[in-house]
Amino acid sequence: MLITFKSKSSPAVMMYQEHAQRILDLLNKSPTRGVITAEEAGNALTVLEQEVALSKLHPEVDADHAQQGHSHQLPDDPEVAELAEKLHVGFAQRAFPLLEMLRAARDGGENIMWGV
Repeated sequence: MLITFKSKSSPAVMMYQEHAQRILDLLNKSPTRGVITAEEAGNALTVLEQEVALSKLHPEVDADHAQQGHSHQLPDDPEVAELAEKLHVGFAQRAFPLLEMLRAARDGGENIMWGV
């Protein structure tokens, strides 16, 4: 399922729910419907920036976290495993568009909504 984050201060950001779930869990928000107010945006930025920094310090934990929730397993083929590692999109990359949206919402005094 896709989640579309919307704000008057920036273009929409779309994410698969499985990728947005970690962000929403950190912010104590529901994936089905919610709002991050302009007043909450600063705190949300701090929380997400700290998580991004941790994911960069510990990429092995980031990779393990990415595998959680995936029902498919990679074959035991070392070439496939190496390719999957090269193509891995980390938390910092996935969070970047929403971080930009949060900065714009904070600076512009606008809310971010989804599921509406």
